[in-house]
Amino acid sequence: MFPYAEETFTADEEDILRRYVTNLDRPVFALVNLPEVVKGALFARYSRSPKSLRRLFLDEFVGELDITGDATVDATVGLKRAEELYEKVFFEYGDDSVAQLGGVHLACEQASNVLTKVLEWGRLMAYLEQSTRYIAYNQRLTTGHYRYYRDPGLLDSPLGARYVGDMDRMFDTYGELLTEAQAWLTERHPRQTGDSDFVHRQAIKAKALDALRGLLPAASLSNVGIYGTGQSYEMLLLRMRSHPLPEARRYADMMLEELRKVIPSFLQRVDRPDRGGAWSEYLDRTQRETARLVDELFPDLVSPVDHPTGGPSGKPSVTLLDFDPDGEDKVVAAICASLVDRPEDVVMDRVRLLGAEEKRSLLAAYVGDRQNRRHRPGRAFERTDYRFDVVSDYGAFRDLQRHRMLTIEWQPLGTTLGYDVPEVVDGAGLTDRYVTSLERSRELAEVLDGPFPVESVYAVALAYRIRYSMQMNAREAMHLLELRSGPQGHPSYRWVAQEMHRQIADRAGHHLVAEAMSHVHYGSEDLERLDSERRAEGRRDAISTSGNPAIS
Repeated sequence: MFPYAEETFTADEEDILRRYVTNLDRPVFALVNLPEVVKGALFARYSRSPKSLRRLFLDEFVGELDITGDATVDATVGLKRAEELYEKVFFEYGDDSVAQLGGVHLACEQASNVLTKVLEWGRLMAYLEQSTRYIAYNQRLTTGHYRYYRDPGLLDSPLGARYVGDMDRMFDTYGELLTEAQAWLTERHPRQTGDSDFVHRQAIKAKALDALRGLLPAASLSNVGIYGTGQSYEMLLLRMRSHPLPEARRYADMMLEELRKVIPSFLQRVDRPDRGGAWSEYLDRTQRETARLVDELFPDLVSPVDHPTGGPSGKPSVTLLDFDPDGEDKVVAAICASLVDRPEDVVMDRVRLLGAEEKRSLLAAYVGDRQNRRHRPGRAFERTDYRFDVVSDYGAFRDLQRHRMLTIEWQPLGTTLGYDVPEVVDGAGLTDRYVTSLERSRELAEVLDGPFPVESVYAVALAYRIRYSMQMNAREAMHLLELRSGPQGHPSYRWVAQEMHRQIADRAGHHLVAEAMSHVHYGSEDLERLDSERRAEGRRDAISTSGNPAIS
């Protein structure tokens, strides 16, 4: 069984696509023979469009390109001449650094929200994922099915009909409530003078999508655009080939097939039994043995907490687990170290003798006048770290997990930590149907857990909470907290970012570091995306007037 919807194109469309993608009918394909700026623009548009990348390219990009010179190219045929390109250096001598020199834009479509977290694990790759803030999931695929992953083993089991029936009803509820939530929000937030009807509709739609994304199950499909080097893809595929989720292993095979059409020599080791095979087996063996020992040593910690009602038990939380009491002094010492002619430990001793105002003035000089959040100080802020324990809904986790210049690890998604009911849902009188759908999600996950303990996560709605740890230095914290607390952000992750900032100041006592994060936003917004949509329309108007892109 092929669990993906296949696209169809006209003969003329196929003729065009063959020049630029490595296949026409599979959910994974590479982009070739296109300018880098076009690939980047395609992926950027990808994240906010319900269309597949191939359809998006045909509908919105081909008309702007001169493609006559590529008429003889057929990218769907493997580029065999590349097989020998780096053969001697890379394969014979094992120079891994060579594999950092070739990159690929890879489209990964129809991936479940469970798989997207596997795809986005690596630090040294670039990702753009389709956003639940812009895409309504009441639309169906070309097959007529709702957009959720249909695991072949699960569908062929006695629980297959139950899985499809409950999932369809969850999507039905999402679609019904989306219409009602938008109507309620439109009445509650009438269009303001000066705002176009389009800007108002987009802000209302985003607010409704934000409020109801918790109804979507983790099986919901997403499109992910990835750019990475051969070495990064090799590491990703090795992890995926040892992953317990069958979808991940199946997807890895498709990715490898397409990548070998573009950078074959960089990936020769992946499925060799004595190289990549041994590596994947090592990852699988260590994971299983560690899990066995943890289960043996801490059986009471492994068993889930019992919440028989499955309701909104517990609360979202942020706890600063670990920090360095001397961290702020170490940041100040690191600021000074590159400007003196003494070891850093000597500088540290002198910093400890400074008064509070002297330290503040040094930090203020280093940070400077930050006119926007992109003005970030240098690497001295990497001298101290913070580790947080976070419990949030899975939707917020999805957004925070994309920050890769830190350490983030998470526990399996389940239903025992409960969920929240968004204010919009409650205010619009949709709570009963919202909760009924979440209960359906919980019951389906529990039924699947016995025969399908790995795949049961597909049934868990994004409103349910997950526990994870995040460890970052102060420089990365500045980036993450200022970005995710922005007024256009989703309320659930905005709260996490704000709480982290509070605890850096109050619990760690790093008031100077917290003050440097001057673009952390604490205000609340009725329509989070309204100002962003206004700015976007302003840029569009500027382009239409001048013919040149506006720079924001």
